[in-house]
Amino acid sequence: MTSYAFWNNKGGVGKSFLCFVAASEYAYCHPDTDVYVIDLCPQANVSETLLGGYLTSPKALHVLSSKTPRATVAGYLEARLNSPFRMISDVSPYLCEPKEFNPKIPENLKLVCGDNLLEIISEAIRQTSQLQIPIDAWKQVLSWIKDLTVALRVYSGSRDTLFVIDCNPSFAVYTQLGLVAAEGVVIPFTADDSSRRGIENVVALLYGISDPQTELYARISFAKRAKEEGLNVPKLHTFISNRVTIYEGKPSKAFEAVNKTIKQTMDTIHKKHRHIYANPKDLPSSSFIEIPDYHSACVVASITGTPLHKLNPGPKNIVGERVQLNPEPLERYRKALEQFVNCL
Repeated sequence: MTSYAFWNNKGGVGKSFLCFVAASEYAYCHPDTDVYVIDLCPQANVSETLLGGYLTSPKALHVLSSKTPRATVAGYLEARLNSPFRMISDVSPYLCEPKEFNPKIPENLKLVCGDNLLEIISEAIRQTSQLQIPIDAWKQVLSWIKDLTVALRVYSGSRDTLFVIDCNPSFAVYTQLGLVAAEGVVIPFTADDSSRRGIENVVALLYGISDPQTELYARISFAKRAKEEGLNVPKLHTFISNRVTIYEGKPSKAFEAVNKTIKQTMDTIHKKHRHIYANPKDLPSSSFIEIPDYHSACVVASITGTPLHKLNPGPKNIVGERVQLNPEPLERYRKALEQFVNCL
């Protein structure tokens, strides 16, 4: 697979930070590959981090959104609203190189920046998808971000490409655009029951697999229409148990108890619906990746836009506050995230 959507139908699970880690570390380890981040979240969190964090990202976002056309994902989608059923000839105006704003980012990492205008134009996108002519209007509109990935592959020429797509927790039309553009879905979650429900919603919304109480709504679901119109949807690729509490070198019993229920849920779905998984022969629970909680490292990396491979132990000054990164937990954190990146 060469394109991954990061999504859970629940916010606050660390999705955007994991996008940042995946893109920056993969780009660092594979200098001959162009890594494209497509930020389909109106809050533009992954864009802010890639553009340098709290010091440089506000100015960078202003510069990109002030261009004509806007050098953002919303700028591209605005262009598609004007040309809904014919791909535009040049996508380079909507692309930026984070390294120009944040020198710590590898030069082979490119960004289609997030933009709060995305929320504002979403209704126009939805209405365009509902046009009666052409008869495949819905399928064509839902493929706009997929069209972008095709164009960016051409833009990269003979170089390999990897796409990391950050999706909003909601199942808004722009989230659907991102999912259709991906081959695999990476699902981060935390050890709580709301995360389990979020994952169940992912399965229901993407594949129409749900309980008898919601079967009635399957008749008008995204999953049903995608199947009818021949629109490919991504497979479930990786489950990331994020912010795992470690006690005496092992995950805490409280975490393990909740994590076990989430694994059981996914294994139960796997028994009847193997076709929705990227690796249908393997039990989902066997490939869960656990990322230990290390809040300090996450905060330092996010606020300063520092990739893991450039994050060193020691004291840091963050917005006037002293933050200490200790070697042992930082190394444990880095190794767990390396395991995740190696799955891509």
